Amino acid sequence: MSDDLTSLQADLAGCRLCASRFAATASAHSPRPVIWFRPGARIVIAGQAPGIRVHEAGRPFKDASGDRLRDWMGVTPDQFYDRDRVSVLPMAFCFPGYDARGADLPPPPICSKTWHPRITPALGDAPLTLLVGGYAQRYYLKAAAVTETVVGWRAHAPRVFPLPHPSWRNTAWLKRNPWFARDLLPALRARVQEVLND
Repeated sequence: MSDDLTSLQADLAGCRLCASRFAATASAHSPRPVIWFRPGARIVIAGQAPGIRVHEAGRPFKDASGDRLRDWMGVTPDQFYDRDRVSVLPMAFCFPGYDARGADLPPPPICSKTWHPRITPALGDAPLTLLVGGYAQRYYLKAAAVTETVVGWRAHAPRVFPLPHPSWRNTAWLKRNPWFARDLLPALRARVQEVLND
């Protein structure tokens, strides 16, 4: 890993831009950036933000959403957590916290604005990027609606696949949109295998 990226990761690990914001949430937690990227990775996953389980574990997608995402991709946990193969670049590197009703807060925009312009050039040009959820799709595609963007996935493939968030909250969406499992997932799994075995 280059000294520049090592320094960048150290800067990110020490980031406290949102410390007061997080302290004021219902979860009243401290920042803990979850850093999972290396230059040369074959797949970049631009997601939303760590949830509480990922915050505690210090590994991205170490939860039920991660299980579903790995199933969508057709990869094993060992493949997924091989940083030479997969980098994770969320819209916020820290758990944003809970609101007073216990709901997840959105990723603070300052995170992606501060870190993505520095990290993406250092990572290089991955052959496959997954844009998981509306926050990543708005940031990278300037997309408005998740369903419309995912329906139009062929316009971005094979280098980019927009996906809904793999949260259990989207189970109803998946049932209403059977084309996702029928059409998009086989193409995604084939492309994942292609770039991992290239």
